[in-house]
Amino acid sequence: MADERVLYRYTPSLAAAVIAIVVFTVLSALHTPGSLPGYIMQSLLILVAPALFAATIYMTLGRIIRATHAETYSPIRVNWLTKLFVFGDVLSFCTQGAGGGQSASGDPDKVKLGENIILGGLFLQITIFGLFVLVSIIFHMRLRKQPTGESLSKDLSWQKMMGSLYVVSALILVRNIFRVVEYLGGRDGPLLRVEWPIYVFDALLMAATMAVWGVWYPTLIRPRGSQIGAAEDGIPLPSVQMIGREHQSGSATKAGRK
Repeated sequence: MADERVLYRYTPSLAAAVIAIVVFTVLSALHTPGSLPGYIMQSLLILVAPALFAATIYMTLGRIIRATHAETYSPIRVNWLTKLFVFGDVLSFCTQGAGGGQSASGDPDKVKLGENIILGGLFLQITIFGLFVLVSIIFHMRLRKQPTGESLSKDLSWQKMMGSLYVVSALILVRNIFRVVEYLGGRDGPLLRVEWPIYVFDALLMAATMAVWGVWYPTLIRPRGSQIGAAEDGIPLPSVQMIGREHQSGSATKAGRK
């Protein structure tokens, strides 16, 4: 029997989704270039978005370590690994957000202060990311040198996940370095006087990050039907198979009542 996977508790409506996209697109288009609230929202969302990607990357490494039962190979205790890097990421997120609010105020003094705060947040994020990549490489080398029994399982695609982790980490690092160079140049710098660099070195890199996660999503580190990684980050995520069984059970109960 084919494995029936039910991801939604309802039947999704394509028409409703398309209407929602059109409505939000039209509303966004109504914002004029001279709208200060629109400019602030745009600047903040573009600036801090990679921090959310980074949090996913940190949790992914923790799940890989647990899935392979290679906790002893991690330079940082696995119970603290995700929490430590996510805390640093949140601190960087808040710092950049505060700086973005200041730089979008229009006051020359606040703009300069905001740019300096943003630079501090970006440097902090780059430092944290550099440490994370170092931890990942050390763990990877140790596990390849002395594999655990679980890491040898063909059902556990941890090597692919490590590869995708390195790719998305590199993309975000390049993007953050670009933003540092951009803000170091100041408001009259060459990177802030033209539009194309932010599309090439920010939007395109973030789109590539989403594409990589779309192909090699973190669930690949879980064997079929496994609950590994479902609760250790504090988020109870039922497996797809469990959701399917619940749906089938509910359908059978309704049929019996009829």
